[in-house]
Amino acid sequence: MIRVLLADDEAMIRAGVSAILAAGGDFEVVAEAADGREAVSLAQAHRPDVALLDIRMARLDGLAAAEEMVRAVPGTAVAMLTTFSEDAYVARALAGGATGFLLKSGDPHELMAGVRAVADGAAFLSPKVARHVIDGFGAQRLGREAAARARVATLTPREREVLGLVGAGLSNPEIARRLHLVEGTVKAYVSAVLERLEVRNRVQASIVAYEAGLV
Repeated sequence: MIRVLLADDEAMIRAGVSAILAAGGDFEVVAEAADGREAVSLAQAHRPDVALLDIRMARLDGLAAAEEMVRAVPGTAVAMLTTFSEDAYVARALAGGATGFLLKSGDPHELMAGVRAVADGAAFLSPKVARHVIDGFGAQRLGREAAARARVATLTPREREVLGLVGAGLSNPEIARRLHLVEGTVKAYVSAVLERLEVRNRVQASIVAYEAGLV
């Protein structure tokens, strides 16, 4: 079972998301919070696999709560679940360590797929958000591509191969099967890639992979 914490200031939204996850059969909502501060406290108490956070909440907004959770509860993957997909929100969420960004207007199957992905160590962006992010890179694309290629050039051939698969959205077990490696070796490669690229998580590594043309 994937243990989930829900944080949203609207009880009806929490009830709806809980019902969707219950229908998936492999989720357990272990805690619900009505504001960001409560969400951080409950995450520390319950240590869920995934925290689903709304952005606009009282006391502490979801973006700030995500940053605190990443520091205080590193074993919990953080995903934003919101109606807002503006550039500033997406950029801050990803920079703060969130590995998922989902929209409340999305399909229920998209929500379940996103939670499963981040719980498995992968990254997941709602297709609408992904399109938004990619379009936002357009104006500075050439410069960013050159910089990304220079960063990727410091990696070994195997590390570049792993980075490309991370960028394609594969989880560690999937990469291990694809490359015929044990999962522990893949984890070591992923950690080395994150360190050498000086990025905080798989989402940021995936962006580098995309800009460098590995995906």
